Amino acid sequence: MWEHNLTENELVKCAKLYEERWPNDIAVEENFFKWFRKNRYLDKEKFVQLGRWKTKRQTKNYLKNSEEFIRATTQKALKAKDEKMKIETLMQLHGVAWAVASVILHFAFPEQYPILDFRAIWSLGLRQPKSYNFDFWQQYVARFQKLRNKTNLSARTLDRGLWMFSKLNQKI
Repeated sequence: MWEHNLTENELVKCAKLYEERWPNDIAVEENFFKWFRKNRYLDKEKFVQLGRWKTKRQTKNYLKNSEEFIRATTQKALKAKDEKMKIETLMQLHGVAWAVASVILHFAFPEQYPILDFRAIWSLGLRQPKSYNFDFWQQYVARFQKLRNKTNLSARTLDRGLWMFSKLNQKI
């Protein structure tokens, strides 16, 4: 594990660059935040939109889920008190693995959960695991929250900043 001492200014610059390159994301993201402020579940339309926002590759699988299953599963996950139950319940939906489940949690609980992404993992100084598991998820959330508390940035700004920092600096 390496440690990159990211500053608040550096992260804000990266987040602004992200916003300049993908201005349409801002409205889409705000739409998801508004949905979750009003609803504590996803319907099929919002679920497919949100999944496609993270990765279009799973669209066929997203569509395999019924309206009822999506609503019941997302309600159960968002009401759960247990962290493991929250994320693993979401992964019962077709097409949902760790990354998409993290997106649902991020928009439902904006300041609590980051979006799981290889770029943010790198920027936070964590090693990309061969496969994700709950222990890694907890470590990732803790590292993200530690940096968020240090910088006082919103989770969304920090997420954008971490993603763009990697895009600009990580050799892939």
